[in-house]
Amino acid sequence: MTPNAASPSSGPSGPSRRSFLASTAVAAAAVAGGTPLLAACGASDSGSGGGSSSGKDATKLLPSYVANNVVAPDIPAKNGSAIGFTGKLDLATLKTSVPTKLGKGGKVTVMSPFWGSPPKQDNAYYKAMNALIGVDVEWQNQDGNTYDQKLGAVLASSDVPDVVVVPNWNMGGKIPTAIISKFADLGPYLSGDKVKDYPNLAAIPTDAWRRCIFGGKLRGLPMPSSYVTNIVPFYRKDVFDKEGYEVPRSADEFLSLAKEITNAKAKRWACMDMKWTAWQMFGVLSGSEKPLGWNLVDGKLINRIETDEYLEALEWARKLFAAGVVHPDAKLGKNAPDPGPKFAAGEFLIYAQDISQWWSRTAEQATQNPDYKIWGMDVYAHDGGDPQVWAEQPAGIFAFINKKASESVIHDVLAVANVTAAPYGTKEYMATNYGVEGTHYTVKNGVPTKTTQGNNEVLNAYVMVASPAATIAHPDFPDVAKAQVEWQQRMGSFTRKSSFFGQMITEPSRYTNLMNDFETLEDDITRGRKKISDMQQAVSDWKSKGGDQLRDWYKKLLDDNGSSAS
Repeated sequence: MTPNAASPSSGPSGPSRRSFLASTAVAAAAVAGGTPLLAACGASDSGSGGGSSSGKDATKLLPSYVANNVVAPDIPAKNGSAIGFTGKLDLATLKTSVPTKLGKGGKVTVMSPFWGSPPKQDNAYYKAMNALIGVDVEWQNQDGNTYDQKLGAVLASSDVPDVVVVPNWNMGGKIPTAIISKFADLGPYLSGDKVKDYPNLAAIPTDAWRRCIFGGKLRGLPMPSSYVTNIVPFYRKDVFDKEGYEVPRSADEFLSLAKEITNAKAKRWACMDMKWTAWQMFGVLSGSEKPLGWNLVDGKLINRIETDEYLEALEWARKLFAAGVVHPDAKLGKNAPDPGPKFAAGEFLIYAQDISQWWSRTAEQATQNPDYKIWGMDVYAHDGGDPQVWAEQPAGIFAFINKKASESVIHDVLAVANVTAAPYGTKEYMATNYGVEGTHYTVKNGVPTKTTQGNNEVLNAYVMVASPAATIAHPDFPDVAKAQVEWQQRMGSFTRKSSFFGQMITEPSRYTNLMNDFETLEDDITRGRKKISDMQQAVSDWKSKGGDQLRDWYKKLLDDNGSSAS
């Protein structure tokens, strides 16, 4: 049996979010081309497509926010952080957040990405959830690794399920156009005070709902996340304490410490590729989701790749490789093996990865390596001062309801979402994330532990329909939960929102592949295969091939719709 603490319903964006969802931690909890589209009120490009979710009339489309007071968190949200729970779990004190079954007994089909082996439809978990909600949910689980192919085919057909889950990383090509043409306007059911019929949905933060606007209509149900950066520079605190290493507070200190740690003959290196941390230390605009690094600076719209900070960050990351302090595996880039085992073995002491690994690495080493302690470094500016960290998007996975669905089906789907969005500390949350006590999990000393059946059945299904506000809770390692939330709060105090924060941006199709080669070039530069001058040339080419036109498009978007950042 595997211990499974309640996983955060928060989450990062982009590729790291995919690995996060595919991991045991969240499984436990939780196209080329393009036609003209308009993803917002009044934001278009003369028929060439594209738009934003933040038109001037967007506010009136959003559901009213009503805080959920059913359960009080041990650590309230602050500076964009998740809420945190640090106590043990007591099933006897679980609250009820859905006192009246809202489902009317109808049948609802849901297509969603799935990582792992989907259970059979008649399994005990699905039966229990359907009975709790009052809706017969039939799952059409699809391989998460190839979901974009299936998604494109289904949305191009006339046979679309009642509900389709679309992660942000699958929003390319024709998908936003299909969302507008294929899925229902939920405004009549959720906008303004109408959402109060579904209290758990009313407690979802407004920023997350704003990302659900497509074509001037509220069409999605969100999976909210903290907007604080999800990439943490992790280190082996137990080794640091033993060796007397001090956590570095600047770029120069990091390099000096890395040289001190590294002893290639003894098979010990300081770190893995620290490019993500370089972005943070040098204040480089976030570039993991569209809009890819655009921001208004002194009246001029600039992209991250045009800034001195971008080049300086690349140069610093390159210095680490050149100094020989980076583990050889990192030179393999995306093909590098899972760093966990070699991190646990002490082959390197620092790496940057999704915040979820704070708990998952702790849990996997708890019995076999009791001295092991993974911890997160605070991010400092490269010169040792306060950092400037850029906000991520506040939601990254969405569920949409078929435009052809009857009113009764829409109400049934919202009944499902109102249960799956129940907050931590409620009976509905435990049912959604753990299943049935005694069948899918047991609780010992306040820590829920999945049974074999639980690990096989309670996977990423119902959590994909809608989720509560970003939450971190690990009853088995409450000190980790506390540290995660407090790290987010400290980093959140230095976090800025870009001009396009919270907007669901759909670029005109002719710009879709404009930045495709930049990540590869970044990695080539940091590993010494290319030079900084190669990046400067690439930026110049990017401008002439459409970057400057795309800038004008984004500027018009900003002029027409304004900024949702604060």
